[in-house]
Amino acid sequence: MKRGSGRVAFLVFLVVLGLSSPARADMLDVKRSVLANGLTVLHVERHTLPLVEVVLLVKSGVVQEPAEKAGLANLTAALLTEGTESRTATEISEQLAFIGAQLDVEASYDFTRASLSVLRKDVRRGFEILSDVLLHPTFPDEEVARKISLIGGSLQQSEEQPGFLVMRAFRSRVYGKNPYGRLVRGSRETLGDITRKDVRDFYSTWYRPDNAILVVVGDLDREELGKLVDTYLDGWQRAPLPPPVREPMPPEERKVVLIDRDLAQANIAVGHKAVRRIDPDYYALRVMNYVLGGGGFASRLMETIRDRMGLAYSVYSSLAAYKDDGHFVVQVQTKNSSAGTVIEEIVRQIEAMKDKGITGEELEEAKAYLIGSFPRRIDTMGKMARFLSLVEFYGLGLDYPDRYKELIGSVTLDDVRAAARKYLHPAEAVFVVVARQSEAKVSPEAIEKAP
Repeated sequence: MKRGSGRVAFLVFLVVLGLSSPARADMLDVKRSVLANGLTVLHVERHTLPLVEVVLLVKSGVVQEPAEKAGLANLTAALLTEGTESRTATEISEQLAFIGAQLDVEASYDFTRASLSVLRKDVRRGFEILSDVLLHPTFPDEEVARKISLIGGSLQQSEEQPGFLVMRAFRSRVYGKNPYGRLVRGSRETLGDITRKDVRDFYSTWYRPDNAILVVVGDLDREELGKLVDTYLDGWQRAPLPPPVREPMPPEERKVVLIDRDLAQANIAVGHKAVRRIDPDYYALRVMNYVLGGGGFASRLMETIRDRMGLAYSVYSSLAAYKDDGHFVVQVQTKNSSAGTVIEEIVRQIEAMKDKGITGEELEEAKAYLIGSFPRRIDTMGKMARFLSLVEFYGLGLDYPDRYKELIGSVTLDDVRAAARKYLHPAEAVFVVVARQSEAKVSPEAIEKAP
């Protein structure tokens, strides 16, 4: 696609976005309370649809699991719906289906989140099932073994995916032995060492009300929610939590990882450590990243590597910001024979960003997109519930939707340039290339000696 057509489409998109304004916290009207057992509750009334969205976030994930038991947080989450003291896995599934409700539980690096979507008329039944899987899971031996087998099988299948290989290698080199360097699913080796007792102990230690956030958005008033919480979550008992342990990060240095696979396209990742979510430079970095590679067809990487050089269909950069750490990465697929050229251009664009920053026009386009697209993050009750759970988890403040426009809008050209100089450092980046290496002919020595 030519740069011109992509730019026209982008500008049209900005106009559409401009028709809506960022959501305001007072419009959300979030009510926050902390119960006697320590459970933090956020509530937003929305009566536009007869629907209730519930998110229960437990502040425990991969970061809390032992390295030798990698995958434990994910396995524990996956087993919550596989049997309770009063329901089998089949009964849980059938009862949810009967009322048309959906309950999903997933673990991530920093937390585990259960999401329930249920019609208002069945909200009591939905809360009953949610509290049952949350408070009374039994982790049957046969289900533990079955889940370990399933997850192990999925990991084995992932070995065929170049995107999986490149990011697994990238994470392990950037984070080292830090938990963010592991896979959420763990590995086949560590999964094999996890026992039912491990699952039970992890659950008993971390699934506590004073380590959790409940967010309810939908057709439910304050009094109705209070009765549901009293009925189904009042018996949830707090307990002492282990002190947080922050694993050290490895020293940053340039590393080149070449993985040989019989592929027509080389999969490449280039990046390094960045910032954690609450870092004040996060917003300047978001603007910088949008211009460099996060802005789709409007980004510099797309304009050069795709439009001008014709070496890739897609190339993009992204920021991953966690509670304690984060990373910046550029990802691209290209012909094996173009791998070296593409890597050189990625480094060239990063260096240009460090040296010259961005233009005033790029700054305004980035701000317009980042501010204008913000309402889409909370344009459904489900999105709103998930968004608020993260706002509370990261301690962003319930006025965050109000402040977001200012946080992005106040970013200056100098801020972006300073952030780029501070946080972009290709000289200490990790380069991962998964390709048919005989064709890619990427030289580790050349990359290591490059500026």
